[in-house]
Amino acid sequence: MKTLILRTASNYMLPLLLVFSVFILLRGHYLPGGGFVGGLIASIAFVLHAFANGLGDTRKLLKFHPGFLMPAGLSVAFLSGISPIIFTGEPLMTGIWYPDSLPIVGNLGSALFFDIGVYLVVLGVTLTIIFSISESA
Repeated sequence: MKTLILRTASNYMLPLLLVFSVFILLRGHYLPGGGFVGGLIASIAFVLHAFANGLGDTRKLLKFHPGFLMPAGLSVAFLSGISPIIFTGEPLMTGIWYPDSLPIVGNLGSALFFDIGVYLVVLGVTLTIIFSISESA
């Protein structure tokens, strides 16, 4: 279904949904949300773009295979999990927090980096699965 209305709407919705997914990612510290939900919203944005404009246009927009996001996200999540052992001698997955609050992000800590890793993994997995299904159909 490549109607003019869907193509036009998807071109406006893609950046809005990506900004909203980052908002949900950052909101996850204090309220429901986080890396998983934010990653799903970002993947929905790219899937909507692929439905409206074709898979080739979306692949050109991404510039790389979404499967590369999975190891990158796992690395970020793993490093945030072992960072307490390296920097403070605390047990694995203990939260490390920057003492001052940042204007947009709020409290910066290892939990945010873990959420970013989850965000990247979810985005990579969902886009890889959906793009693979779309190619075979």
